[in-house]
Amino acid sequence: MNKVTIFFSLLSLIFLPVSVYAECSCDSETEDRNKTEALQYKLAAIASILIASVIGVSLPMLGRIVPALRSENDIFFIIKAFAAGVILATSFIHVLPDAFQSLTSPCLSENPWGNFPFTGFVAMLSAIMTMMVDTFATSYYKRSHFNKAQPLNGVEETFGEHEGHVHVHTHATHGHTHSSAFQESASSDLVRHRIISQVLELGIVVHSVIIGMSLGASESPKTIKPLVAALTFHQFFEGMGLGSCISQAKLKSRAIIVMSIFFSLTTPIGIAIGFGISSIYNGNSPTALIVEGILNSASAGILIYMALVDLLAEDFMNPRMQSNLNLQLGANLSLLLGTCCMSLLAKWA
Repeated sequence: MNKVTIFFSLLSLIFLPVSVYAECSCDSETEDRNKTEALQYKLAAIASILIASVIGVSLPMLGRIVPALRSENDIFFIIKAFAAGVILATSFIHVLPDAFQSLTSPCLSENPWGNFPFTGFVAMLSAIMTMMVDTFATSYYKRSHFNKAQPLNGVEETFGEHEGHVHVHTHATHGHTHSSAFQESASSDLVRHRIISQVLELGIVVHSVIIGMSLGASESPKTIKPLVAALTFHQFFEGMGLGSCISQAKLKSRAIIVMSIFFSLTTPIGIAIGFGISSIYNGNSPTALIVEGILNSASAGILIYMALVDLLAEDFMNPRMQSNLNLQLGANLSLLLGTCCMSLLAKWA
């Protein structure tokens, strides 16, 4: 009797994965559908996410009002390290797993989606393309600025006609040379920070629209309820990361407002779009899975590159941080705290 029991136990273990796989349904969710209650949660999500996004993206830019939060102070390095950790965890813990889940779904055909790791491939290409855009844009603006500002052979010549003579005025002082080099370096850094802020916003916006549409298309209160709180914190932390980059870019007030509003509205707009198409949208359809998977993969590649190269490497290799042990320790702890906070949200979203 014991042998028979053991045999059937082993048999059930062998066929358990098959039965689970067979139960996989590619139909839209049918359990716990309540449109009225779901609508209430969606409206609450739009309000809370919008407020959290505005606060998150605005906090790092308070340096114009609060001197302690200015980009030249040590505390700014700590805040930016936390924000970079949030963005890094978002890409690895939230976006990339969602992309893998979409592009490896049993609802997709085995050929080609099951025969090639498209998620990693698209993320890799996205990171490479981001690096190319970052490099070419920075070098273009550097060359453009250098050609405009470069004096002719180190001599500033002023030609004028005065009593039949040509006057040549030269500036060859050592201080003038250092001043020009400092201005050129500062301008180059400023251009780079502006490119970083714009590319980072692109990566965040793509992901924010997708998660907003997923929430808006759902009609299950049990699915939406935990997402409201999780996405609120999610957008708040991401807003801090973007706000830190915008603050360093020293953009004009109008550009800052436009970028902040654009970021703050993306997830609520995604929720509204998802709500509008909820009657015809099936998140398990092959088209939806492929589109979401590819966009999430591309977004993950952008965010991983931006977090590691443009945010962390640039600040952690900064001579100011390299020469200050306390600042290094604070930044590393802040980075770990940011990654842990964002990773913890994966429990709910």
